[in-house]
Amino acid sequence: MNNKFIPKLKIIPLGGLEEIGRNMTLIEYARDIIIIDMGLQFPEENMPGIDYIIPNIAYLKGKENYIRGVIITHGHFDHIGAIPHIMDRIGNPTIFTAKLTRAMIEKRQEEFDKKEKLSIYTINEQDQIQLGQFKVEFFKVNHNIPDGYGVIVHSPVGTVIHTGDFKFDPTPIGDLPANKEKLAKMGKQGVLALMSDSTGAESPGHSISEKTIMETLGKIIAEAKGRIILATFSSLISRIQQVIFIAEKLGKKVAIEGFSMKTNVEICRKLGYLKTGKKILISTKQALKLPKDKIIILCTGAQGEEAAVLMRIANQDHKEIEIEKGDSVIFSSSVIPGNERSVQRLKDNLTRLGADIFHVKMMDVHAGGHGFVDDLTEMITLTKPKYFIPVHGNHFMLKLHGDIAKNTNLVPEKNIFICDNGQIMEYHKQDETIVGELTKRKVPAGHVMVDGLGVGDVSNVVLRDRQAMAEDGMFVIILTMDGKTGKLVSDPDIISRGFVFMKESKRLIGQTKERIKRIVIDHDPRTSSNDTYIRNKVRDQIGQFLFTKTQRRPMILPVIIEI
Repeated sequence: MNNKFIPKLKIIPLGGLEEIGRNMTLIEYARDIIIIDMGLQFPEENMPGIDYIIPNIAYLKGKENYIRGVIITHGHFDHIGAIPHIMDRIGNPTIFTAKLTRAMIEKRQEEFDKKEKLSIYTINEQDQIQLGQFKVEFFKVNHNIPDGYGVIVHSPVGTVIHTGDFKFDPTPIGDLPANKEKLAKMGKQGVLALMSDSTGAESPGHSISEKTIMETLGKIIAEAKGRIILATFSSLISRIQQVIFIAEKLGKKVAIEGFSMKTNVEICRKLGYLKTGKKILISTKQALKLPKDKIIILCTGAQGEEAAVLMRIANQDHKEIEIEKGDSVIFSSSVIPGNERSVQRLKDNLTRLGADIFHVKMMDVHAGGHGFVDDLTEMITLTKPKYFIPVHGNHFMLKLHGDIAKNTNLVPEKNIFICDNGQIMEYHKQDETIVGELTKRKVPAGHVMVDGLGVGDVSNVVLRDRQAMAEDGMFVIILTMDGKTGKLVSDPDIISRGFVFMKESKRLIGQTKERIKRIVIDHDPRTSSNDTYIRNKVRDQIGQFLFTKTQRRPMILPVIIEI
């Protein structure tokens, strides 16, 4: 009987398979681990006070010495944002990424004073890097930020391809098309598993080319009689480049507004990823002195963020820019789920001030960085994987992408793995073939929430408390008691926040105070003299009383002061 241990190739997603964001995947074989991406997720509506969410790395505790490297596919925060919080906790392994992505990682790291210096190796498409028993290659993809790469991981069990965020654009602006030849070559050599971006799995056809977007924007900007204010994502470098090209052609000047956009433009110009003519970029003060038809203001805030430039302009809080009748405001972005109300309110405010609004539902003023159904089909056709793993998206997106793979007739349905975060996939050699399995085993992959300087210290219990306060408010009861007798020294003091307005609820407050007194008087100090007992009694009985009177459940906070 052969009891020889046969190592298995494990693929473990720690994030990105049940949401848009928090992308992080482990690939493990024997005592070698590589990590692909390390991103953050922005908070959902039911997460008050949370800055963002990062992957859970509990599985890596004790395995820090086995991590051979971290590969970052591109520079968006949902792929790099968790780096400052995780790298020093896993031994600060070397990061492998492209030049622009490296600059963005280093810029973000500067915001965290006490973090140790990162070790980063700058890659290009020709590189082949040995990381333990893994040999790693890269292939060019199109996205809406330069220097996007997919990853090819050769393991002792087989080749795994991770697309990163991608689309196929035959006519990108300021960039080269994706390297389909390399993908086709991998397909002929044999691909064990393809992990492919699912964000555009709902959209039929091919994604819109950046050339089409540039033509539409050029027409709007040329025909506008007043100022142009164009809002987009600060990291959408291709869109910024298009606006600069259009401005040069039409003899206009461009002013950049928004700290993050200014930072990204500075990085891209320095590294040669953004081409600008002489004196095309000017300050906002200079722009406002020019004729209205000679300026374009590029800014952040297309998602309706409260502190972003466009919202401040719409709320008339911006120090320099005011909307005037005849201004054209272009929303060159898709609306991130959850931001619909904010964006609609923003458009309403701008329209009331006299602006003309252009957005993606009216015409082609934006293309996302993710492939549509035909792009996704083409990726599968080129690589011909034995196993298919849709990634980067909510569960229904992964399921749709799985159906796309099934419709190609290239991947058997049993070889399409629709995974959850933390779920372990395993591959091993069995006789002359490779067998894959989507196991039922999971590693910890729950939310790790970042709130201010705290990382992971906001638990679900704390979050539920915040939600309760947000929904029904808070009711503080202050009891001043004699430390010896346990009797009330004075009437209870009550503070209501977000529950009822005290001046308009005098009867309810009076009834509540009487009930509190009765609870304190009725308790037997011989058997229940401790503060915890009284607090619990007050919390339970007053909570029930207030619910019967208002049908609301405020958070009850009894405070006892002994004198």
